[in-house]
Amino acid sequence: MTNQCDREKQLDSFDAQERRQALEGLAALKLPPAKPTDNHNLHFHSFFSYNAQDWSPSHIAWAAHRAGLYAAGLCDFDVLDGLEEFYAASALLGLRATVNLETRVYLREYSEVEITSPGEPGVTYIMGAGFTHQPAPGSAQAAGLQAYRDGAGARNLALIDRINPHLPSAAVDYATDVLPLTPSGSATERHIIRAYVNKARAAAGSDEAAIEFWAGILGKDLETVKAAYGKPALEEMVRSRLAKKGGLGYVQPSVDTFPPADEFAQWVLACDAMPMVTWLDGTSEGEKDGRAMLECLAAKGCAAVNIIPDRNWNYADAAVKATKVANLRAIVAAADDLGMPLNIGTEMNKAGLPFVDDLGGGVLSEFKSSFLRGARIMVGHCLLARYAALPYTQCTEPVAAKNTFYEAVGALTPLTAARAARLTDLGPEKALAAFRDFAARGDWTQS
Repeated sequence: MTNQCDREKQLDSFDAQERRQALEGLAALKLPPAKPTDNHNLHFHSFFSYNAQDWSPSHIAWAAHRAGLYAAGLCDFDVLDGLEEFYAASALLGLRATVNLETRVYLREYSEVEITSPGEPGVTYIMGAGFTHQPAPGSAQAAGLQAYRDGAGARNLALIDRINPHLPSAAVDYATDVLPLTPSGSATERHIIRAYVNKARAAAGSDEAAIEFWAGILGKDLETVKAAYGKPALEEMVRSRLAKKGGLGYVQPSVDTFPPADEFAQWVLACDAMPMVTWLDGTSEGEKDGRAMLECLAAKGCAAVNIIPDRNWNYADAAVKATKVANLRAIVAAADDLGMPLNIGTEMNKAGLPFVDDLGGGVLSEFKSSFLRGARIMVGHCLLARYAALPYTQCTEPVAAKNTFYEAVGALTPLTAARAARLTDLGPEKALAAFRDFAARGDWTQS
């Protein structure tokens, strides 16, 4: 008989049907529910881009459900491959859900300064928040999504072409060594690095020989490499040496390397999602005046702000911590003042990152109300866009009133599969009227 542990492993199968069957089997176990919390993570990368634990969207939803998270959000780089799976899994489990997409763009107004991509002036991470449907085949939105996917693939191939001459014995082929590490051909830089580590081990013939190989490439002593070998630390070291600034395969990005910020924002809006600013930690030249950056991107259509809290407070050095927290306090205040909801999460695309931020104590309790309000608005947007054809950016009410309404919708108890079906049957106009009634009452009953 298949047990819980076996089913949880099956959640990460590259076979979508196997993942769905595993999740249904886990849900049928009716395990004791976790104690609900206000903690939430709306920035989980899955194996459709890169998750450090190789989790699928279904596994993320299951883990969030088992931990009692208030809400969870999928966020992959350059693809929406996990969208329907994540919404279906969340509805099955009774989990508030959002789906985001992350990429990098060029922001011409900040072309002379670093923003959120260290050492790369003008380049910034950016997100689209609250995608609720895959773009229709043949649509301009679908073409735009394919362009982001293709652009990432082209950058990957170029990176490999620059690295391979330096590692002839461990040269990788994108199609045979990298893409099989992903379920849908959406590889990232981290997959490329894993492929090089795998290929070096195979070419060397033994772990000892592979350690010697990497010691030479990395310029480190054997003991240092041996201590990292077989652990995430080795991949981080290899990534730094091969792909990051100053590395063997690195080239400084230009204005043509990434799409313009304006273009991305317009594509997100056309998808009925919310263009979203990403915030690093306020220490770069571009982020020193956080409010000015928000206003610049808001003028392009950005309506929300993403923050990774852990990198804004969790430091042993008291002076560094104080600086980061002060910067966090300033950007939260600016976003609140501008009426831009906050989206938080931990990414989980690197070993050692926390599963979720603890909003119940310590530094982050100060920001709990703002973060929770943001989560509710994000979830409210997804519900209203998916079932009532009223995405956040198309609502014409004043910002304060709009935020109040979307927050009230997002605060409703989690959507179930049965309730989702009823909303779909109502159609957008009747569903919107129902949502207004639900929001006014604070529950799913109608007058």
